[in-house]
Amino acid sequence: MSTSKNAKKIEWQLQCPMPKLDFEVITLGHGSGGLLTHRLLESGVFELLKNEQLDRRHDGALLHLQGPTAFTTDSFVISPIFFPGGNIGELAVNGTVNDLAMCGAIPRFLSLSFIIEEGLRMEEFWDIVVAIKFAAEAAGVKIVTGDTKVVERGKGDKIFVNTTGIGTLHPRAKIDLGRVGVGDKIIVSGNVATHGIAIMSVREGLEFETTIESDTQPLHHLVTALLDRFGPDVHLLRDPTRGGLGTVLTEIAREVGQGIELHQRDLPIDEQVRGACEILGLDPLYVANEGIFIGIVAEGVAEEVVAELRGLPGGAEAAIIGEVVAAHPRQVILTSAIGGKRVVNMLVGEQLPRIC
Repeated sequence: MSTSKNAKKIEWQLQCPMPKLDFEVITLGHGSGGLLTHRLLESGVFELLKNEQLDRRHDGALLHLQGPTAFTTDSFVISPIFFPGGNIGELAVNGTVNDLAMCGAIPRFLSLSFIIEEGLRMEEFWDIVVAIKFAAEAAGVKIVTGDTKVVERGKGDKIFVNTTGIGTLHPRAKIDLGRVGVGDKIIVSGNVATHGIAIMSVREGLEFETTIESDTQPLHHLVTALLDRFGPDVHLLRDPTRGGLGTVLTEIAREVGQGIELHQRDLPIDEQVRGACEILGLDPLYVANEGIFIGIVAEGVAEEVVAELRGLPGGAEAAIIGEVVAAHPRQVILTSAIGGKRVVNMLVGEQLPRIC
């Protein structure tokens, strides 16, 4: 973990020390809905995540929204649950916030549900909830309802998290596949393949000069800045999580019936990540990401969009990586650094299972 990320974790722990409990691990009783469930939630979870909605303790949340609304849900089953640069809690918040952002929405509310395996240490559970608290605060969203279940030992893998998100559509957003056309430029907001390699480095015990960390982060601040300035010139947004850049762009090409050309020399990728991909025999185009997005924008504003992103936190490595073309419809063609060309297809199967 880098100095900045490690400092962040220490700061969180200092601000939210784990309460003294008379139990060290999660038991089946903690999912019963009875006394142990009550004690688990009242031991600090409700206090950590408190807001006027959650404090009402209803079975659901009563929300007031104006205008078009975006709605999404996601489940997180990542292994390991703690990884360089984050943990499953932070990832769950950021992942759902980012799904809303890709719709052109400003995230407002989240639900939060845990499926916990009997035997999870309370210390680990607390660290996850603390990460959720601070990730939600950083994203400007409120957790307004949720649920907790516990399954028998061996029937889960420590903890699974489900989050559902609701957001209000940005007034200048017109994000739609039907608006993608020939000549549009394809932009990526940052380095590719970082998250997947951070996870694999833990699984495979790889060591590097510096630790490769997940790129997990909320993206709606970047998206909002683009929509504020460029509005309808931002035609489509996608986050290339499972399946990576190659799979997402292939899906887009097939759905819009146009071709896409990519330029390998323009793909931003950290040198250590590139080296790790070579060691593991992985194509960076198919490695999962959690803190970048693909933008398809009008040709005339592409350079300005990149300049805008590079001036914002989290967007320093933004780049134009390709364009939409009339040739080879429904296919993605990559031009290599030495001038060769190859077809980029969808990922077949699961290159990196349990990545998010």
